[in-house]
Amino acid sequence: MIENRYKKGPREECGVFGIYAPGRDVARLTFFGLYALQHRGQASAGIATSDGRMAYTHKGMGLVTQVFNEDNLSPLQGHLAVGHTRYSTTGASHVRNAQPYLIETIHGPLGVAHNGNLTNALTLRQTLLERGVGLSSTTDSEVITQMLAAPAGIWTNGNSSHAIDSEPDRWVARIRAFIQMAEGAYSLTILTRNAIYAARDPLGLRPLCLGKFPDGGYVVTSESCALLTIGAEYLREVNPGEIARLDQYGIASFVGQESTKKALCIFEYVYFARPDSTLEGQVIHTVRQQMGRQLAAESPVEADIVVGVPDSATPAAIGYSMKSGIPYTEGVTKNRYIGRTFIEPDDKLRQIGINLKYNPLTANLQDKRVVLVDDSIVRGNTIGPLVELLREGGAAEVHVRVSSPPVRHPCFMGVDMATHRQLIAHQLDTEGIRQRIDADSLAYLSLPGMVNAIQEALDGKSGHCTACFSGDYPISIPEWLFDENREKLIFEEMWG
Repeated sequence: MIENRYKKGPREECGVFGIYAPGRDVARLTFFGLYALQHRGQASAGIATSDGRMAYTHKGMGLVTQVFNEDNLSPLQGHLAVGHTRYSTTGASHVRNAQPYLIETIHGPLGVAHNGNLTNALTLRQTLLERGVGLSSTTDSEVITQMLAAPAGIWTNGNSSHAIDSEPDRWVARIRAFIQMAEGAYSLTILTRNAIYAARDPLGLRPLCLGKFPDGGYVVTSESCALLTIGAEYLREVNPGEIARLDQYGIASFVGQESTKKALCIFEYVYFARPDSTLEGQVIHTVRQQMGRQLAAESPVEADIVVGVPDSATPAAIGYSMKSGIPYTEGVTKNRYIGRTFIEPDDKLRQIGINLKYNPLTANLQDKRVVLVDDSIVRGNTIGPLVELLREGGAAEVHVRVSSPPVRHPCFMGVDMATHRQLIAHQLDTEGIRQRIDADSLAYLSLPGMVNAIQEALDGKSGHCTACFSGDYPISIPEWLFDENREKLIFEEMWG
């Protein structure tokens, strides 16, 4: 897809969705829920449903609107469903890696949608293979599915699991056993014959929240924006380490593993989450404005207008304008549909790549000193051409301000920036990057400034993973993951 070729910043993670709603068209509701989560991944999409007897599924490559239509939605019968929209992090963009995974077990259907990345996936995969479990894909998500399908005792003590699986809820026991084995980031929505389950890793690295319909029925989703889209109301977040069950009795909560600290990915605030979503009780748009105000306080500059890189940097640009008193205006327009086609540009179009997605508003730029606010610079492939685009549009000066610190360290918890050599701030200092992108000046928001802007309303009650900025990982990272010579998608080596 064109968007992947010319996309700014880190590529998204994934979006997960689950619903228990008898009497409703859950497949259609899941479709619109995934549509609201489309920003979290554009590689593939899928839905699995159950009517209590049979399970049904459809998935494919592309955007939600490209994968689904009336003909393939209508056969997805039932009153409970899980859905997934994916960006490839572990496992390449092939249909065999599309989610949800749906398999038949001795206790009925099991469907799994996963957002995140397991750092010990290779070890878990090897354990499954040694136990005779066949795997058909290259993802850690299929590893999770097969682990949940096995009796809980296999993972907890290697002996008979009769006692564990005779507990009142065998699926809770299996999910808890998985949590004890898993390392890394995961938010899961899980479909069984009679209930939807949700689970979140003990650090809460990936977001997950619960909602309900006014007249009955329950929803779990990566972001609250999906709840509003389908007419559900926000209840609360799934707590780190929690297992939640959604069924005819309502929402039941179980401890999967006690959470000793919280480490929500701070990039959710910077870039990933939709601006109308709520995280930790805070509206994302409001927090991004505060980050922009903090950036203006730390890095002022004499200028005529403030311009944001659309769309994710717009709130920060507004905040910068509010604090600095420099008027905010649009400086570039974005073709929001450029990522919605599989038609590749020809060679001449590739040469003008950035113009496929952005065009300058010359009337606003002419002879102006411009503050160009971006939310992050990861690889540096887009910001340089954007600076050039503003100059071509008539800007006299272009001063780049970034509402997050330099990204210097790779992420191994589900974000597509997995090697140091991909990160421009690991290779160059700020002045080197300024010269590379040909800006008149360049400044980043400090790490303390970003953390304070996010934590301001939280009273220290939450914690965040800042590893991509600070190098301080909240979990132990296997040494081989730092090997610059390895293939990023390590599972692909197993498939040739």
